[in-house]
Amino acid sequence: MKKIEPYGRNLKEQLRAAARDRLYNFTLADGALRGVIMNGTRMVNEMRKNHGLGILETLVLGRAYLGAGLMTSLLKGDDRLKLQIECSGAVKGLTVEANVYGEIRGYLHKNPIPISQPVDSFSLAPFLGAGVLTVTRYLEGTERPLEGKAILQYGDIAKDLAHYYLTSEQIPTAVNLGLQFDPQGDVIGAGGFFLQALPAATDQQITEIEALVPSMPSLGKYFAGQGEPPKLVKHHYRKYAPKFLKERRVEFMCHCNEHSISSLLAFLPVDELDELRRQGPFPVEIRCHFCNTAYHFDQIALEQVYALRPSDK
Repeated sequence: MKKIEPYGRNLKEQLRAAARDRLYNFTLADGALRGVIMNGTRMVNEMRKNHGLGILETLVLGRAYLGAGLMTSLLKGDDRLKLQIECSGAVKGLTVEANVYGEIRGYLHKNPIPISQPVDSFSLAPFLGAGVLTVTRYLEGTERPLEGKAILQYGDIAKDLAHYYLTSEQIPTAVNLGLQFDPQGDVIGAGGFFLQALPAATDQQITEIEALVPSMPSLGKYFAGQGEPPKLVKHHYRKYAPKFLKERRVEFMCHCNEHSISSLLAFLPVDELDELRRQGPFPVEIRCHFCNTAYHFDQIALEQVYALRPSDK
């Protein structure tokens, strides 16, 4: 992939932004609950630039990226997951993939999102409508992926993720996702927070700790102000003795390249590929859905793809 505009005005700022984009795993109340907090400001900005998103589109896909990033904290080995929403609203749906290394990619099914009147709030419910949220996990060493589904109940990606975990996996969960825009519409802060009850948690602990989630500061504003994730958790949940376990990077990353795209071209129906290599128009442009990187193939390159296509026999 090619990042159209790395986040930061110069190399020094880019390196600092890369260092800040991280997720932190922690436990509360002697391991009764597990949590994750994540700064994803750089990730959301680079995703926005590559996909050429407006504010509404950034809000929708950015929240999905943050949610998928939080969910990677539950992966192990070479596990990966896919988060999908299919819906009746103007968004139509989205697909986001993430792996255990914190690499996240994904796209909106409709970009730009068609709107009939100016957007007057950050509520996504009118644009999502009725739909289904699907989480597919590809676990290392298993032959078939594990898939869970939940009906969209809130039109709010954070609340609907929490609803998914409660109904599909029977795990009480709280999710908080936030983006902050400046007056020019640029993202200046983006982050996510995730809490899950473990078997040792009592009903009282779950109730008390989840009640603190709504009173947390806006994560978008917090990270826009260069706030540090561990400090927020240690302060807000100090009564429950937070214990940090590990941390890892998160990044907008797609491993597409010219070779992988040409391999996909080779699987086009032979008549379509034959017409394409003879008539063009050249150069033929193919874009990766997941990161919107453009790959260009001239006639010679397409002749080579045609020659290497799988045998029809």
